[in-house]
Amino acid sequence: ASSAGEMTVSSEEKVYNVVLKQAALVKRQLRPLDKPDIVVPGTLLTEAYDRCGEVCARRTDELVDGPNASYITATALDRWEARLEDLFRGHPFDMLDASLSDTVAKFPIDIQPFKDMIEGMRMDLRKSRYKNFDELYLYCYYVAGTVGLMSVPVMGIAPESLATTESVYNAALALGIANQLTNILRDVGEDAQRGRIYLPQDELAQAGLSDEDIFAGKVTDKWRNFMKKQIKRARMFFDEAEKGVAELSASSRWPVWASLLLYRQILDEIEANDYNNFTKRAYVSKAKKLVALPVAYAKSLI
Repeated sequence: ASSAGEMTVSSEEKVYNVVLKQAALVKRQLRPLDKPDIVVPGTLLTEAYDRCGEVCARRTDELVDGPNASYITATALDRWEARLEDLFRGHPFDMLDASLSDTVAKFPIDIQPFKDMIEGMRMDLRKSRYKNFDELYLYCYYVAGTVGLMSVPVMGIAPESLATTESVYNAALALGIANQLTNILRDVGEDAQRGRIYLPQDELAQAGLSDEDIFAGKVTDKWRNFMKKQIKRARMFFDEAEKGVAELSASSRWPVWASLLLYRQILDEIEANDYNNFTKRAYVSKAKKLVALPVAYAKSLI
């Protein structure tokens, strides 16, 4: 409860409500807004999907952090959200919008995770510190956990799965959270150069650290102990994510397992660098990636 006696809701509870809504759509096998099918000639729609495949990884995520970040404003993101609402109604603005509009018309996908991702971009415009993990969790959901909720309806849940729909979505959410926490831990030094610290301020203080220590970029015992706890938390989310991969449709498991295994290895590389994520970038070598892929494939068959 707040000081005023009002009941407060944690970030995890807020996000779980989104999970329940998305899971309910899948159970009912209804389209989120009963949207009309978009009318796009077949050839153009195929071209739209091909073009989308080339740029989809950059289109929204780099609005705030990419080369054009200085031109992005809250107003621009508002326009982006308006276009999102239009395409969910079957009125795409351009070719790339058409492919997404067609997808959300065919699968039980809710608009909320998409709007939440844009909210994460807004958060980056106005916020560079997070006072506790509850705040950071919400940010991680906005910019990465949403991807899991968007993807599961397309990937599909295996017909033979006995798991609840909510548990599969929770696992997908956990993978997004784990990946983003890993990004944050890998990029501490790079983010600090831009004046950003994506670490819980209260936990830094408890470890005897401050923003000045981050900007100084020195690896100390205090920093190592702090990082060990952060890595442990990220691994807990990866462990939670594992529970849902086997419940996905057979054709979707391999890429998800590969993503999980490769991203989790970044945490191992941070440890191998003696927790120096200020001046050393943790990355998985090509050789280790090549080893991980058949392992992921073997897991996908189980």
